Amino acid sequence: MKISIITATYNSAKTLEVCMDSVLQQTYKNIEYIIVDGGSTDETLSLIKSKSESHPNVCFSSEPDKGIYDALNKGISKATGDVIGFVHSDDFLSDPSIIGIIANAFRAEAIDGVYGNLHYVQFDDPDKVVRNWTSQTFTKKLLNRGWMPAHPTLFLKKSIYDTNGKFNMTYKIAADYDFILRIFKQPQYTFKYLPYTIMKMRVGGASNRSLRNLIQKTKEDYAAATSNGMHSPLKVVVQKNLSKIPQWFSK
Repeated sequence: MKISIITATYNSAKTLEVCMDSVLQQTYKNIEYIIVDGGSTDETLSLIKSKSESHPNVCFSSEPDKGIYDALNKGISKATGDVIGFVHSDDFLSDPSIIGIIANAFRAEAIDGVYGNLHYVQFDDPDKVVRNWTSQTFTKKLLNRGWMPAHPTLFLKKSIYDTNGKFNMTYKIAADYDFILRIFKQPQYTFKYLPYTIMKMRVGGASNRSLRNLIQKTKEDYAAATSNGMHSPLKVVVQKNLSKIPQWFSK
């Protein structure tokens, strides 16, 4: 089973080496690593080129894009693996064995996707956990309670994207939430919760970088909940935001 991992970059030199090493040092070796750069002007491309010289499973491109979801869509179009996952340039896989665990889950059961837990860590001290997103087994009723899996931990069969398309570019921050609602509400798909920390994310991402972004994300979450037929979309968004509070106290 080939796993395609996609990383979108733009002037990411400060964190990209840790990100790339977490993929390249996986014990599971049947990995296609796709890096989509948005035309970086720092040392990002030099780092990518240096790593790719000794790792033939790395393929990369660099050109201007329309933001992270555009870059991820480009990566999905390039992917040839059976399963697709994302490791953002500020993030890193939690353990060298985690992709093997994910691959084994797909081989063991007839499932369409897996997801797990996420640790938010300090930007300059990634050993310090500041927020712990522990997920749970999926049931469809959870969607109307504002639940979603942590998107960076979500690995899906490529056929999901082939059938349902990619990220909706009308969303600037919440395209991942919109995509998850589109997929998880469909009864023909089966998803498995893996009780492992799959990803570690440095705090300060696009959705929570400023008050303006938080407001924009809330508006987009509401639009996504509405367009995907959630009951009482305003209540869904409120519950979605409230559900994150305990994560700050569970470390």
